[in-house]
Amino acid sequence: MAPPLPPEQFPVARHHLAWNHAGIASIPVVAAEAMATYADDMAHHGSAAFDRWDERAEEVRGTAAALMGVDLADMAFVKNTTEGLSFVATGLDWRPGDRVLVPDREFPSTVYPWLGLEHLGVEVELVEPRGSAWALPTEAFEEALEARGARVVCVSWVQYARGWRLDLPSLAEVCHRHGALLCVDAIQGLGAVPADFGAWGVDLACADAHKWLLGPLGVGVMSISPAARRQIRPSEPGWASVVHRDDYENLSLVYDPSARRYEGGSVDLGAIAAMGASLDLLATAGPAEVWAHVDRLCSSASAMLAERGATILSDREAAPSGIVTFEFPGVDSDGLAAALDERDVLCAARGGGVRISPHAWMPDDEVDRLAAVIDHALTAL
Repeated sequence: MAPPLPPEQFPVARHHLAWNHAGIASIPVVAAEAMATYADDMAHHGSAAFDRWDERAEEVRGTAAALMGVDLADMAFVKNTTEGLSFVATGLDWRPGDRVLVPDREFPSTVYPWLGLEHLGVEVELVEPRGSAWALPTEAFEEALEARGARVVCVSWVQYARGWRLDLPSLAEVCHRHGALLCVDAIQGLGAVPADFGAWGVDLACADAHKWLLGPLGVGVMSISPAARRQIRPSEPGWASVVHRDDYENLSLVYDPSARRYEGGSVDLGAIAAMGASLDLLATAGPAEVWAHVDRLCSSASAMLAERGATILSDREAAPSGIVTFEFPGVDSDGLAAALDERDVLCAARGGGVRISPHAWMPDDEVDRLAAVIDHALTAL
């Protein structure tokens, strides 16, 4: 079956087996060309080129909102996921004793914005994952909320180390029933798994472009609901935050009613153009088709690994994602990841195993190619 994303857009395949989209993905040719075109246009035309790239950014805003399943007014550009989560951490009026729930074994950027509130008396509780797959069922958060409550629950949609995918609709219902905002680090899901954050009741979701969205580093997307906007004040107000942003002589601080109020100053139009080219590829392929192909590659790779005696640490039944983490009994996973890297396999040592993460441009026979390299690496260890 042909991949839904065009393989010819990804020249990384000429040099590597690219199984690290959960780390730093290679960008497609159209994204590289968009960045180059922007730079060339600005070099030759300067400010005369600004309007056309600003208009392009608004097109990308619409594509991103559709991909996230939110209204256009709910979408803002951010530098990265950390910035989006920090808008909540710095934008709420905290009181001593307020609590934040975050899963243990989270990626640091999902934890640090809340730990940084210690001087305000904010308490952070780590919710312990369950079982070998590091499962995070809704019940784990419900129990913590019923015990002591929380102001914010912050989670990764997909856990970065072993790939557990949270049930966001049920978690949002539980959070709202207990008066908590649900903030989601969506970086390991958005672009691989279909999203509908608005319908699911997610208050804030953010994701960098450089993983499953196939974009460059240093740019990302954030959705924030109208209800959340009423609670979270902009912590970096600037000329682009206000409803009269083109009237520079008007110094009244009247925030734009949309999520644009959080953008503050100028955005990186070149990076947005590159991200937009990648988002167009994903939109043309279709979120359901992208996920079906990623899921099939993960299932095929899991079966191949199991045949060779590997233990699959990721849960491929209850909460599948684009991440498969595995280990071979008696084999040092860090050493195996390094051996694969030496053989031009892009992967990572995470969660006590080796993490692989394919995308929807990769043909099915990439699994066979990976199997051959793993056989060779295991023999050499």
